Amino acid sequence: MTASPAPGLTVDGTGLLCVTLLLRLRKRIDGAAPGTVVHVIATDPAAPLDLPAWCHMTGHHYLGPLPDAEHPTYALQLAADARPTRPDAPWHRATP
Repeated sequence: MTASPAPGLTVDGTGLLCVTLLLRLRKRIDGAAPGTVVHVIATDPAAPLDLPAWCHMTGHHYLGPLPDAEHPTYALQLAADARPTRPDAPWHRATP
């Protein structure tokens, strides 16, 4: 990825495992406008796999890692038609 638009939100997941990171991410983006760019700081080694997978599951757009960031940072853009996830388990889709 060469460049990402400036973030509307930044979620700091430094030191968090991806499970906890996704809980924090889901809570922070709740109510954010579609199109918002979110930068996620994530030190968990699984983040480069888990964040794109979560975006694929929910319908948000994974923009990729930020190569010049001071800490491992990944960008995503919120989708208008994103599929909701459970508040207590954002790695599972919400049931209708």
